[in-house]
Amino acid sequence: MDKKDLKIVYLGTPEFAVEPLRVLVEEGYNVVGVVTMPDKPAGRGKKLQQSAVKEYALSQNLPLLQPEKLRDTTFLEALSQWQADVQIVVAFRMLPEVVWNMPRLGTFNLHASLLPDYRGAAPINRAIMAGETETGITTFFLTHEIDTGEIIFQEKIVINDTDNAGLVHDSLMNLGAKLVQKTVDALLDGSIRSIPQNQIQSNPDCLKLAPKIFKEDCRIDWTKTSKEIYDFIRGLAPYPAAFTEIELTEGELLYIKVFESNKLIEAHNQLPGTISSDGKTYLRIATADGWLELRTIQVAGKKSMPIEDFLRGRRTQ
Repeated sequence: MDKKDLKIVYLGTPEFAVEPLRVLVEEGYNVVGVVTMPDKPAGRGKKLQQSAVKEYALSQNLPLLQPEKLRDTTFLEALSQWQADVQIVVAFRMLPEVVWNMPRLGTFNLHASLLPDYRGAAPINRAIMAGETETGITTFFLTHEIDTGEIIFQEKIVINDTDNAGLVHDSLMNLGAKLVQKTVDALLDGSIRSIPQNQIQSNPDCLKLAPKIFKEDCRIDWTKTSKEIYDFIRGLAPYPAAFTEIELTEGELLYIKVFESNKLIEAHNQLPGTISSDGKTYLRIATADGWLELRTIQVAGKKSMPIEDFLRGRRTQ
């Protein structure tokens, strides 16, 4: 079968999902329709904001569906009229069986981890927060349980000690686009072979998971080691960002987000959370085994700034 004959329906929402769709369109694959989330109010004016995938789909004049509910009969009828041979899911939401079982060749998903590890909504963040030195991207067939289907292809990347979630996101986005294309090509030539995840990891008790990150999950725990906190910060940067409160000498308690830091391993007799600063060039906070030096922060209501700019004109305990 030629790639122009294979009918593809693409389901995705954020920026991460745009690059694979762009590659498919520009390489001449037959994307017959796109499904994305409904527009949502955002910002102070609560204006309706389109998803990144919708913006790209409209720019390419691709047919578009934005269902509120994935079991809605009107949506299911419209989806079935596209007569997809395969559906591709990238950063969308959990699909009911009536949707993922619709195409004759099935539905495959692109997931930003080396499955079966880091199943869940935040695989990039969780891998870096855990101090992993590698991660990757996986295509797999959808099934009933989330992120558990048979693996098609995987590619690995190194996580450098200075990488944050934003850098790894962009690397995996570009690599994922190529892996989606590779998966479609394998479907086209009939060479595809999938592997059950239990053949890779047979003990479910050893799996590392990637649950959704909520606001309180981002609070820095200063009783941990400098390395643990350093990984925590870069795993949440630039979004949603780790946060803490610091108390200034005049008694002002500031809520700050931390985007960049340095870890300093050295003995001290300070309580975790104790602040040390020269008031000009550095601000360090005591950890279980040393210090964490803040480099780029954001005070509530202001833009992010280097620590030197923050300290200018301020005094800390």
